[in-house]
Amino acid sequence: MPGLGCRTFLKILDKSSPEQVFSDSTAALTALGLKSNIIAAIQSFDWNLVETDLSWLAQPNNDVITLLDPLYPPQLKETYDPPPLLFLRGNKHLLSRPQIAIVGSRNPSREGRQIAYEFAYSLAQDGFTITSGLALGIDAASHEGALKATGHTVAVAGTGLDRVYPASHKALATEIVTHGVMVSEFPPGTVAKASNFPRRNRIISGLCLGLLVVEAARESGSLITARLALEQNREVFAIPGSINNPLARGCNALIREGATLVETTEDIFKELSQYNQLYSLKPATNNQTELDLAQQKLLNLVMFSPTSVDILVDESGYSAEVVSSMLLILELYGYISAAPGGGYLRTK
Repeated sequence: MPGLGCRTFLKILDKSSPEQVFSDSTAALTALGLKSNIIAAIQSFDWNLVETDLSWLAQPNNDVITLLDPLYPPQLKETYDPPPLLFLRGNKHLLSRPQIAIVGSRNPSREGRQIAYEFAYSLAQDGFTITSGLALGIDAASHEGALKATGHTVAVAGTGLDRVYPASHKALATEIVTHGVMVSEFPPGTVAKASNFPRRNRIISGLCLGLLVVEAARESGSLITARLALEQNREVFAIPGSINNPLARGCNALIREGATLVETTEDIFKELSQYNQLYSLKPATNNQTELDLAQQKLLNLVMFSPTSVDILVDESGYSAEVVSSMLLILELYGYISAAPGGGYLRTK
């Protein structure tokens, strides 16, 4: 309905039902507090529009849940303006699982993209569902990391689910539907518009227990999502970066404003420890049994004094690319830290 937002919809649900509204008189609709333009839209509604939705819902893997459905995610329901309807493709039960949202730049650095991927991979292995917005850059890396870990991921779209935006992510969207769930408050047929994405962002933050920002400029949509998360009483985490990196300035600003500085996934687990038993999450550990044999081999080559990457490549026999990837994993788990002037040193 034109002019009918989520808050007005919630007010109607407090006093009536969608079914009742369509048979109410003008006086009854006025008594609900509805404005004349909304009343006119209700009384002249074109029911042919519903046929598009019903045709979409008849297709495999497609579904919709209402605010009154037992499967409606409780985290989202408690927010200021939860969507009355959620259109879904995939496993709708994942929406009630514990989620960490990961957001950031659409044009991240190579390191930023890798960090998002590795954090998503690790958190998914530990039992979290990874939530993001299917955008280019950090969003895509987060979905891919969760899928690589054979975990679950939620993609919140800013369009109807009969289309994929950006179009280059069609293959990724298909994989998410198979191993996770796509969700949108927008009905089929809704195209990508700039105004849709701030609305999409409040769902990303509303679904999660905590939100991690990996790379973000000072004027970034990711910071809007982070501030929405704070308003929704979610934990906000940020990866710090160099003061000379424009993509780190948003994260650094969040940290100054009170976001939790994150260097490893263990930092996130500590902040969310109250949820570990509630959701049967895997607790963060320091056991080296969580490493595979190749990672353990590389860790054994890292000294408690600065060790150069070149030495690690020579002594391990692995390629520079493989060593760099494993070093990032070891750093995320807290086994090593970057040394001044390059290289790494072992911390435990």
